[in-house]
Amino acid sequence: MSFSAIEAWWWPYLFILVAGWLATDFWRFLGVYLGGRISEDSELLVFVRSIATALVAAVIANLVVFPNGALAAVPLFFRILAALIGFLAYLAFGKRVIVGIAIGEIALGAGMLLTQG
Repeated sequence: MSFSAIEAWWWPYLFILVAGWLATDFWRFLGVYLGGRISEDSELLVFVRSIATALVAAVIANLVVFPNGALAAVPLFFRILAALIGFLAYLAFGKRVIVGIAIGEIALGAGMLLTQG
């Protein structure tokens, strides 16, 4: 069965819902099932956590280095500087994510104002 197999208006929505559920919930259930059996300090969990962290870092780096939209008009120097300032604020204020994001956004906004004005 394919996406274009049924002509009903509701079919694409049902297809996306079922395909999305099958693709994600299997891994969620497997994680819950195995999560209780794996020690937090096990090498497998440390490896999985490091892979997840690397993926998040890669997505953030991709957004900073190759942005779309209005952010693409800001020079790379200001985008990297704003990310660095946000990270340093995150560390300085007790590893509070919201503080790092807010200060990084403020720094990026200042960089945008400097390049436009």
